[in-house]
Amino acid sequence: MTLTQLEAFVLVARLGSVKAAAQALAVSEPAVSGALAALRHHLGDPLVTRTAKGMTLTTGGEHLVSIASRMINLAAEAETAVRQAAGGPARLRIVATSTVAEFAVPPLLDAFTARAGSVESTVGVAATTEMAALLQERLADVAIGPRLSGDNTTGLLSEPIFRYRLVVVAAPSHRLATTRGIHFRDLASDDWLVDPAGADPSTEVGTLLDRVKVPADRIRVFPSQAAALVAAGDQQGIAPAISHLVQRDIDSGRLVALDVAGTPIELLWHATMLTADRRVLAASALRRFLSTPEAMQAMHRSDGGVPASRFRPPVYVTIWS
Repeated sequence: MTLTQLEAFVLVARLGSVKAAAQALAVSEPAVSGALAALRHHLGDPLVTRTAKGMTLTTGGEHLVSIASRMINLAAEAETAVRQAAGGPARLRIVATSTVAEFAVPPLLDAFTARAGSVESTVGVAATTEMAALLQERLADVAIGPRLSGDNTTGLLSEPIFRYRLVVVAAPSHRLATTRGIHFRDLASDDWLVDPAGADPSTEVGTLLDRVKVPADRIRVFPSQAAALVAAGDQQGIAPAISHLVQRDIDSGRLVALDVAGTPIELLWHATMLTADRRVLAASALRRFLSTPEAMQAMHRSDGGVPASRFRPPVYVTIWS
């Protein structure tokens, strides 16, 4: 029985499927299935069974999930203690929605590490449905994106950190570029260009697309927000965008903000982490830093950063002050 097997099992239990667990861990589904099969064989119990409603824990699985979670958390605490005793840099693992990871987190971490000292940091993309489980199982330290809520967020603290505005942009040649008081129904025939966060129904953009009832065949998902905006400028469709991130393109005339009724939409980014008694020191330091003018300025920068790859717990991208 290994920690890898326990992590796979706990994420299957928390997220409800092998597919979701594999996505959260950024590994293949066969890898998760293999780890689960090895654990089942070792313990002599199916642990989870597939039903019409999804995965259901056996009695043995119900007993194991809380124990396995504690073991994973203890392993994380042990690693932190050894690193601190050896004088190693603090470790901070951040997960975020794709837009936040692309634009806000890189400059935020630059500013944070300049103040906090040596910090070994990772930045990765996760769906909002994955974030609570990654935090609970110590596979991430901080999640940045929509506010996390629900039964699976017990023991997590979710706080607003940044107010932003969502607009809809298009090329200046768009048929409605100069029209006032556009209704969302007027955009029903357009392709909506989004980054991966837009395909997540739990994000603000995903919620907007659902509320506007944009057909699935009208949603085009690009690898990054930057790529979606380039496509919008090339007259391939319209794009929901964060106003301060797209302002430079609007000022240059490459894009225009459509005058859609109800926009700009005022929204908030939240930072979610474990409660103070369970979180790592670097997460607490980041929480304090998030309320400073430097943090606000960093998140308001429009130059962005390099699009993040999906979060991989064993892989570290090191940022040294």
